[in-house]
Amino acid sequence: MVIKRVAVMKLAVFQMVLMAIFGVLIALLFMLFGSMLGNLVGSQAAGAMGVAGIAMLVILPIMYGVVGFIAGAIGGALYNLVASMVGGIEIEVDAATP
Repeated sequence: MVIKRVAVMKLAVFQMVLMAIFGVLIALLFMLFGSMLGNLVGSQAAGAMGVAGIAMLVILPIMYGVVGFIAGAIGGALYNLVASMVGGIEIEVDAATP
C-alpha cells in the first residue's frame, strides 16, 4: 500500500487535539511542581503559584492546540507536495488472522 495523499484538515484537527492533550499534561506538571515550590517558599507564594497553575491549565492547551493545528496543516500540505513528486510512503500491512 502507498500513502499518496493525506487530508490536510483532518491531519490538522488530529494534531490540534493531540497537542491540546499534551498541553493539559504539561500544565498539570507545572501545577504539581509549582505547588511543591510554592510550599517551600511560603504561603503568599503558594497562592501566586496556584493562580499561575490554573492559568497554565487554561492557556497551555489552547496554545498547544493552535500551534498543533498550524503545524498539522503545514505538515499535511508539505507531505502532499512531496508525495506528488516522489510517490508517497510505501507501507506493508498484514491481514490479521482470527
